[in-house]
Amino acid sequence: MNREGGADAAPRLPALLEALLNVGSDLDLRATLQHIVDTATELAGARYGALGVTDPERGGVSELFTSGVDEAARARVGRLPDGSTGLIGHLVREPRPLLVPDMASDIRAAGLPPGHPVMKSFVGVPIRVRAEVFGNLYLTEKRGTAGASGFTTDDLALLRVLASQAGIAIGNARLYETVRRRERWIEGAAACTTALLAGESAEDALTTVAEQARILADASAGVVLQPTPEGGMEIVAASTHGDPADLIGTVIEPGSPVLEQLLGGEPVFIEDSASDERMTTRVRARFGPSMMLPLRSGGRLIGTLALPRRRGGPPYSAAERLLASQFASQAALALVMADSRHDRKRLAVFEDRDRIARDLHDLVVQRLFATEMMLESTRRRASGAADLDQLLGAAVDELDSTIQEVRTTIFALQQPPADAPATFRGRVLRETAGAAALLGFQPSVRFTGAVDALVPERAAQRLLAELRAALAAAHRRPEVTRVRVEIDAKAKASDGRTAVRLTVTDDAPAEPGRPGTTFTWETPL
Repeated sequence: MNREGGADAAPRLPALLEALLNVGSDLDLRATLQHIVDTATELAGARYGALGVTDPERGGVSELFTSGVDEAARARVGRLPDGSTGLIGHLVREPRPLLVPDMASDIRAAGLPPGHPVMKSFVGVPIRVRAEVFGNLYLTEKRGTAGASGFTTDDLALLRVLASQAGIAIGNARLYETVRRRERWIEGAAACTTALLAGESAEDALTTVAEQARILADASAGVVLQPTPEGGMEIVAASTHGDPADLIGTVIEPGSPVLEQLLGGEPVFIEDSASDERMTTRVRARFGPSMMLPLRSGGRLIGTLALPRRRGGPPYSAAERLLASQFASQAALALVMADSRHDRKRLAVFEDRDRIARDLHDLVVQRLFATEMMLESTRRRASGAADLDQLLGAAVDELDSTIQEVRTTIFALQQPPADAPATFRGRVLRETAGAAALLGFQPSVRFTGAVDALVPERAAQRLLAELRAALAAAHRRPEVTRVRVEIDAKAKASDGRTAVRLTVTDDAPAEPGRPGTTFTWETPL
């Protein structure tokens, strides 16, 4: 150390010790980095300072924290140096302490952008976190050194001490940030699993996964794609800051390089969606860095989770990729578990419906039938009393009608509730059930004969159309409180041929041009 430098360094030792004590006082990484560059600039008496974070995967500088550069100067510079040229780039490639008295005479200082502040002297030191180079500290324009040589070897020594302590502080802040980030991803995955197992619909479940992942990854959008019958993949759920409707339905066509990689179970990481030739979707121009993570369970691909960031956004780091991949694995398992739970609930409903149908058939119908037989026997014995005979006949007819309606209910219980019925009987029941929501009551339905076996498809379609028209007509009359639908597959047409007859009866009073309250249609079989 020269005498001049030693005299200059001694008064700064207390300031250096104070700086060493304060540099690690904040566990927030970004706040720590800004504090380091501000402290170094003040300690060395520099006009400008910068701390560039090295990108180990891509080279260059991923972030640049500055001191002494106001908003006006930043606007004149435009985009800050990326570490590909100049002294900043030289330190990235060769991370060793560097002292330059005059930047104008050093060929390594070339490449400053237009509008950059004029700089003469320069000093730079690497910041190491353990054995890894985290970044570099750059200072320029020594204050109060007009006509002198600028930064001294003492300045460089002080910066090296500060950089050593800064490495420890950065290591602690990075560790804290990693723990916090991992904690957020774990909490997000747990919240996602809880929501999926709470009984959400399939569409809501996928949207939950997309939204949780978007928030955790700080992405512009979170989308879930599922395989299509043609061999491609389609966006079926999306979460964005705006309206996600324009993303839904976007398809990755079969044969896409991205798709082949996903189908092989490998994640896809993209630096810029707009310029990457592997991306072929219509929305790729809107996004920048992206990652596409396969949702696999039991060796089966059930979908893909895509997390694109905005154009010009920061690329995903290795830690972010790892955490997102772990989230995708847990989300895939949660989706399979939710689907299995939904299947179990459906199976329980089917079993319960089968039990009710068996009870109705084995107990209620048999008892009603036995009661009907007893009444029929009583009517025959009391054939001499006309009034009693009429009363018993009406009771028998009512019981017979009740038996038919109970059998219809049994049939409806045996149908899967979410499936479209394929039989004529099932379609009739679906029409009347749909009309019940409009009428305010359930129409009664009675079938005579094996309608599913006897009624052909053409006749069934015509009768269903007539049934819809009759139910709509009943809905237009507010005085209707009861509707009875009867379908007889053993009817006889006027020419003697076997026909199927549809009769719809309501309790509305007669109207002009409508002599009765019964509509009847016949179709020969």
